[in-house]
Amino acid sequence: MSNLSVALLAYIIDKLFGEFRFIKHPIICIGELITIFESRFYKDSIMRGLLLVMFVLLTVTASSLLISSFFGLFNTALNIILTSFVASMFLAHKMLFDSVKNTLTCKNKKEAIAMLVSRDTEHMNQSDIYKASIETYAENLSDGVIAPLFYLVLFGLPGIIIYKAINTMDSMVGYRNEKYENYGKVAAYLDDIVNFIPSRITALLIMLLGGVKNSFSFYKDGKKHDSPNAGHPITAMALFLHVKLGGPTSYFGKIKEKPYFGVGAVDIKADDLQKALSLKPKIDFTIIITLALLYFFIG
Repeated sequence: MSNLSVALLAYIIDKLFGEFRFIKHPIICIGELITIFESRFYKDSIMRGLLLVMFVLLTVTASSLLISSFFGLFNTALNIILTSFVASMFLAHKMLFDSVKNTLTCKNKKEAIAMLVSRDTEHMNQSDIYKASIETYAENLSDGVIAPLFYLVLFGLPGIIIYKAINTMDSMVGYRNEKYENYGKVAAYLDDIVNFIPSRITALLIMLLGGVKNSFSFYKDGKKHDSPNAGHPITAMALFLHVKLGGPTSYFGKIKEKPYFGVGAVDIKADDLQKALSLKPKIDFTIIITLALLYFFIG
């Protein structure tokens, strides 16, 4: 069974259907696993955080291998269908797009953006909301689309599940605050490592599809981000839109002086967000055609 065929079908399934609400999402199960360990074994130490990572990865790896082995009992066609169905649940382009687009169309924009970001939203103006929406879309194109596909193609179903387990750990405990500074350090570093290549692929994809002339110019501002990865797709999106993203941002009641990413207007408008979202059909087409061609020639 080709990982490329699974990746292609999984992406199409996500594009057409998005989340399957009649099934408990596997990311929720991974989150519950993290919470169970933390509730029993949390300690403000790097070693205890390492044990969390080992526990989650061992559990998830064993589970994913068992699922793959079980699907392998069926004929090739059914194996591909079942594997693609499960893999599609770890992709999130349709859900990401719909959630971000909701900040354009809903009445309570602050409530909508609060569901997507960890920054303070109470005192956001329209420009702040649109900026946060664009940054969320750009950053999560890597975490929720390109990176999962990257590891699915390389390592099959276990690859995408293990990647999302690492990403989920980082999103839950990878914070630099009093509680998680030590406990979440290993999870955060591991997430930085696995996202290093996909984040740059995402930035390059945005630049190429957006028609930005110097395709690697995202690196200049992208490297200024606290994260070694998040700044690159955000900068690429800013350069495509001719705006400045980033800048002073409120987290937990305190202003964080983040650098600016990109060159252009600071006042972000609804048209800018709409333009960012307009990349989705191009991204879908590019990914589907690329996977299909790779499967045809090497699959």
